[in-house]
Amino acid sequence: MRSRARHAVLAVSGAALAGAPLALTAPPANAAVPAGAITVVRGGPARSLPFTARRAGEAVISFTASAPGVSWVRTGAESAVVSVSVDGRHVTDLVVPSSDPVPRSLGLGQVGKGRHKVTLRFAKGSAPAARRVTLRRAGVRMSDALALRHAPIVVGRTGWPFGDPYQNAATDTPLIAWHETRAAATPGHRVIEYSLVWSNEDGGTDTPALMARWGRTTDIEWVYRVEVDASGNRVDGTAVYQAPLHLTLKFAGRYEGDHPVLQTCTQNNNMCDVISPDPPLRFLLDASATRPDGRAREIVMDREPWTYRIAAQEMVREGKIEDPSDPATRQVGDQRTYLFVEFAKATGAAAGSGSAPGVALGVRLKSAPSRLYRSDHDEPTWSIDRDGAVATTVELPEGTRIADIAGIEAVRRPTGWGDNGAPVTVTSVNRGFFLDASYLPQPSSITWTGSVTLTGANPSAVIWRP
Repeated sequence: MRSRARHAVLAVSGAALAGAPLALTAPPANAAVPAGAITVVRGGPARSLPFTARRAGEAVISFTASAPGVSWVRTGAESAVVSVSVDGRHVTDLVVPSSDPVPRSLGLGQVGKGRHKVTLRFAKGSAPAARRVTLRRAGVRMSDALALRHAPIVVGRTGWPFGDPYQNAATDTPLIAWHETRAAATPGHRVIEYSLVWSNEDGGTDTPALMARWGRTTDIEWVYRVEVDASGNRVDGTAVYQAPLHLTLKFAGRYEGDHPVLQTCTQNNNMCDVISPDPPLRFLLDASATRPDGRAREIVMDREPWTYRIAAQEMVREGKIEDPSDPATRQVGDQRTYLFVEFAKATGAAAGSGSAPGVALGVRLKSAPSRLYRSDHDEPTWSIDRDGAVATTVELPEGTRIADIAGIEAVRRPTGWGDNGAPVTVTSVNRGFFLDASYLPQPSSITWTGSVTLTGANPSAVIWRP
């Protein structure tokens, strides 16, 4: 058997789903569950949901899911797992990390015209505290979207042959997916790229650097990319994925229909196209969403606020949060003390040798205007050197609110030795918010558009005031 290591991250396409939800017929609800809800109980029978596809295509199931007694923040109560099959074929799994109802959407793969049956089972890998899963407002719909047709199936990380095959039920769990498309070199062809958001990464970038350089503690990666022709068919030899060490490799694995099968095979959620024996978990997340032009990847999390809570809870459970929080240190504090900011910038031409400049954001408070709280904590490699829309966070004293902020500054900072002299122009602040007591994003109340150019001679400028 081949043992090539391969890694990739999922990028989802934004084609809209076609067709209305199809009616599902569920068995009578458990008496302890609201009418119309579907429950899957530990040790109990599977639940069957018949549906009729009026035409062949990709099917998607959507619902809100909750698991009483479950919380991603507590060891031994992290999640409940539901195995999802279609017509007896295991298609995907659902990790439910919360007792609060959360909207979820999963791909069911390609189905033919006619009647089908979705089967839901309480699965192994569920935390000891998990007893049941409740699904509300379940519905299946059909789609012709290419983004769904070619979306990757991501097999869970097992650490084979000695690891925990169910580890994604308690750490680095896949949360959401999306796609992006662009024109290919061949007229009429398109390139589709799929990306995925994990709740964290157990390896790779350390947590303080994640907050400074990426504005979150989730792991976001592109997984799979493929060119399709004008008929939507895969062009031979164009499929690639993100492999270990962030290499881009040709996909040489197997397909289920047009869905490539990949496996999370590293601690920083890179992909392999060789699958470990009998992996128990697999994820076909709904890849129909896309990222708006000109926005950072973190916008996909903004649209799914619950992802911030799961990310924060994993940090607490894994002991990665400083207690008490102190913005003077580089350790990550309580994520509710951070200002989450997205801004846009562009770097000009270098004027000499040396390191490229990055940009950090600084916040001054009305109560202490002489102190600048910096996103990079004055660490050069934590300033952001990539261009376009980017996200970062600024740690502030506990209890700080938007009304306490006197101003936000952009600060140019070379990322290493020397300075190549390139100017950096900041053009917008797209959003700024704190998390509430439940770790959910509060409405953004910080925006700005303009043009501020930072240079070696003038390395900082105020870009927002209340």
